[in-house]
Amino acid sequence: MQNVKGTYDFFGKEQAVRQKVRGVLQEVFELYDFVSMESTVLHELDLLTSKYAGGDEILKEMYRFTDQGGRKLGLRYDLTIPFAKVMALNPGIKLPYRRYEIGKVFRDGPVKRGRLREFLQCDVDMVGVEGPEAEAELMLIAVEVFKRLAIPVTLRWNNRRFLSEILGAVGVPAEESLSVMLTLDKLEKIGSDGILAELGDKGISGSAVEEIAELIAMDEPSFGLLAGRYSLKESQGAAEVRALQTLIDKLKLSDICRFDPFLSRGLSFYTGTVYEIFDASGVYASSIGSGGRYDAIIGKLIGNEDMTYPAAGLSLGMESIMEMIRDQPFPTQTPKVVVLSIGDTRGEALMAATVLRSGGIQTGMEPAGRKLKKALASLESRAIRYALLIGEEEARTGKVRLKDMKAREEYVVPLDEALYLLEKNET
Repeated sequence: MQNVKGTYDFFGKEQAVRQKVRGVLQEVFELYDFVSMESTVLHELDLLTSKYAGGDEILKEMYRFTDQGGRKLGLRYDLTIPFAKVMALNPGIKLPYRRYEIGKVFRDGPVKRGRLREFLQCDVDMVGVEGPEAEAELMLIAVEVFKRLAIPVTLRWNNRRFLSEILGAVGVPAEESLSVMLTLDKLEKIGSDGILAELGDKGISGSAVEEIAELIAMDEPSFGLLAGRYSLKESQGAAEVRALQTLIDKLKLSDICRFDPFLSRGLSFYTGTVYEIFDASGVYASSIGSGGRYDAIIGKLIGNEDMTYPAAGLSLGMESIMEMIRDQPFPTQTPKVVVLSIGDTRGEALMAATVLRSGGIQTGMEPAGRKLKKALASLESRAIRYALLIGEEEARTGKVRLKDMKAREEYVVPLDEALYLLEKNET
């Protein structure tokens, strides 16, 4: 037997670390007043392949099948489309609505470090906020999460509307704008020569390709330079970039959140700001988070293309985060006390453990029949401070023997007093 390629079982220390990371994410999401949601994993194929959904690139990696009723279905490839479906099916949800979801998604794509076929996404989204404060708040969440995880990051951001205006100014037809954006997004993967070759294959005019070649040859062109060069200072896209940059400056995020005029993200549904998060040390090359604004999806899903539901989201990848922190020291989970039965006292030992657990004490059980000396040595090696022993004498007198292996002290007391001592003393 073997696991399907790109899928893993998690247990032991690795699962403990994943739970710690998940706890950090959930704590930050709730600190920012986002509420939990669980959306369905299975979806009708028509939804996932809709022209309003992920686009051709992601559809190549989607798992699809037919059920016993002949229905064409697919596994979700992200958490954004399922969330948009929930909003479309529940028009009574009060806006603004702020949700987070931590759940598995599936993509039949290439497997590499930090990229699996079954992986955990951790998303936060808000619907009903039109202004740049939505994106700014999501950026703050990303910064807070990675600060708590001790991961230095850089957040690169852009605005698709502004990029589309630039492409229009250099001669790219409006109907080809999205296709060209998705090509430009591959700049770091295939280089400038690859970009220009792909644009030529798409039939983009020679003059437009030449202008784009000049653009990508610039050394980190600024927003001001581009807006001035193409007479876009008063455009809608430029206004959106300027408004978000103002908030970024006020929030003192400029060192982390950097404008990148060629970033557009691979999914087709983004309408405005987009962003990706990277390891600032450069050790891990792939993105560890991403997101953006998608104002059009929900309205289109309910059949009203003119209706917009302002929406923005942030997605963090658990597998990428795990690659970043795999070597960090994380404390392993150990019980505060372990109950040992000596002789025929299994029932009394189980009852004692039940009472301690009811009192909120994390309690382990040592298998019956193990030699006492070896059992205590094992507890000490695991840095477990307390052992609670119940032998036939303790069972007869209604008491327990509580051993404090750190202080080298022992108490023969009723169980309720042992519980008091454990609650009183820290591990």
